Amino acid sequence: MTIRYTRTARSLHWLMALLLTGLVGLGFYMQTMPLSPTKLQVYSWHKWLGITIFLLAVIRLAWRAGHKPPALPDHMGSFERLAAHGGHVALYLLMLGIPLSGWLMSSAMGFQTVWFGVLPLPDLLARDRELGKSLVQVHATLNIALIVMVVLHILAALKHQFIDKDQILSRMMFTSSKEK
Repeated sequence: MTIRYTRTARSLHWLMALLLTGLVGLGFYMQTMPLSPTKLQVYSWHKWLGITIFLLAVIRLAWRAGHKPPALPDHMGSFERLAAHGGHVALYLLMLGIPLSGWLMSSAMGFQTVWFGVLPLPDLLARDRELGKSLVQVHATLNIALIVMVVLHILAALKHQFIDKDQILSRMMFTSSKEK
């Protein structure tokens, strides 16, 4: 029997995968929109989702701190183990850093973030358009890094599933059978 991640860990993983995919897609889409009230609304949705992902990443880290993940297979070499751990650290840092960079960017550009249109979040920086423009580049670069890391994460999972056949992928999947 495969030892799986907890149901909570799996649920957070797949929820965040879905939200991140939508958020990155929305980010690319909103860049192509002409300035309009609709574009401003889409920007608000993007910020709402970004803050939500930030909070979910904090919850994931707290959950992981209290619930040890399943051990890696014995056949994995030291480089592969280091790459797996490093990849997960990079993903967590990006899931925290990207929303934070967006929040900093919005603050510097003079646009307050109001979570779900209800809860105004404090500006993290004073208004500074030049700094805001620099943070636009930081935010974009971090998003490209996230895309690269997610692709590598997926490729590693597929390698384990179809080449190594070591059940790594199944540890994060939901099944219809009784689970441990």
